[in-house]
Amino acid sequence: MEAKAVARYIRIAPRKCRVVIDLIRGKSVKEAETILRFVPKRAAKPILKVLKSAVANAEHNYNMNPDNLVVAKAYVDQGPTLKRWRPRMRGQAFPILKRTSHITVVVAEKEGKR
Repeated sequence: MEAKAVARYIRIAPRKCRVVIDLIRGKSVKEAETILRFVPKRAAKPILKVLKSAVANAEHNYNMNPDNLVVAKAYVDQGPTLKRWRPRMRGQAFPILKRTSHITVVVAEKEGKR
């Protein structure tokens, strides 16, 4: 059984989020939470929030024990890009791309001992 949580339209570039999400994939939930608390990246805070939401979904909806959960899947997809313009020399306008992310975390019970 798996439980999932998704955060959409997070205003951090997906490339920056993937650096953090790669650290927790496959780890136990307790270990993943500890890692996210101490990683000095801005993306760690929304990822921790999604992880906690996935654990709460597993506990509430599927009656899973939070101590036996592992991060089965964790990935970041690109959301819509906000396009802004910055004035430059000689009346030119240069684009500024403000990228957004969709963060997905799936937790499952450990295989083997129960």
